[in-house]
Amino acid sequence: MLYVDIPSLAEIKALSELRADAVVSIYLPTTPVTQENEASRIALGNLIKAAIGQLEEAGFDKRRLGELREQLEHLRADDEFWVHQANSLAIIATPDQLRTYRLANRLTEILEVSNRVHLKPLLRAVAFPHSAYILSLSENKVGLVEMSADLPPHPLSVSKFPASAASVAGKKSVNDRATDERSHNGSSQRQFLTQYARRIDTALRELVSGGDVPVILAAAEPLASIYRSVNSYPNLLPQIIAGNTEHLTPLELADAARPVLDAHYAAQIDEQKALFSARTGDRRTTTDVSDAARAATFGQVATLFVDIDEVLHGTVDDGTGEVHFGEEGPDTYGIVDEIAVRVLNSGGKVLAVRRVDIPGEGSLAAILRFPL
Repeated sequence: MLYVDIPSLAEIKALSELRADAVVSIYLPTTPVTQENEASRIALGNLIKAAIGQLEEAGFDKRRLGELREQLEHLRADDEFWVHQANSLAIIATPDQLRTYRLANRLTEILEVSNRVHLKPLLRAVAFPHSAYILSLSENKVGLVEMSADLPPHPLSVSKFPASAASVAGKKSVNDRATDERSHNGSSQRQFLTQYARRIDTALRELVSGGDVPVILAAAEPLASIYRSVNSYPNLLPQIIAGNTEHLTPLELADAARPVLDAHYAAQIDEQKALFSARTGDRRTTTDVSDAARAATFGQVATLFVDIDEVLHGTVDDGTGEVHFGEEGPDTYGIVDEIAVRVLNSGGKVLAVRRVDIPGEGSLAAILRFPL
């Protein structure tokens, strides 16, 4: 089981504003298999030594350095904490506070020491939160399961869901020929199933209306097609979990839904890449870090692709967005990280992805609100 803490967008923005005399950002691979996490604890120990070494070399205050080291070493020694892990761990530490986020996505090992948080790996969790509703339908049963990266999947009780297709039809069975001798059985059955599907859609819409959480349909034909024909929720995903799912547990449904959700997020990336290509002819894109920094500073970036793994060190001027590249150290930070924060703060969208998913396969790519 994965134990996951996904930061909200509000938390991300709060972290982006954190400034301290020393901020240590650590990302390292972990595993939900408790007995295999000793390697992660050893890796964390090495990263702690490296962070402390950087600060000692910079002449950091010894008392404050001791407080920071204590925060990190207490975490490494906490046996109970290491029992409950996911695929990666983010640690944000200052001499005064420490926060951790257990993440479902697999990250490479990263250490950043600066006066601010290195956020880019966390942005992946915000852009692709891996949450959805699973609507499981059969003629005899309606179920709704909520799945997320934070908690185990669990069924939701929706009082307005009909008990079955037969209950909507007022019959013992929608396949009972004797109850409706005047109608052709096929057309009569489809009529009842359509009424059943419409009732389900009405009840579901009351629950999810106004949100953007995807709904994944789990059903066999013909009910799957019938439900899709009456559905009014715009974020019902095109791909379904096909077949009779009436007896699947919430965990089994969630396992079947994850590939559907992954395909949905991959399609979102492909859609943005196609938009990037279309906007390039209008001079509304850039893959240049310096141009993107200036554009982000003045609220010009609508969508930003960033490489989740790479770190370019330096600084970005607060007023002009001018980039100064530099060496890794307490006086520099991740330039692309800072650009991403400015995009978020101006209402733009950030896609933290692998380099292969970035147009041009560089450090970043930006779709602009208006031409450069």
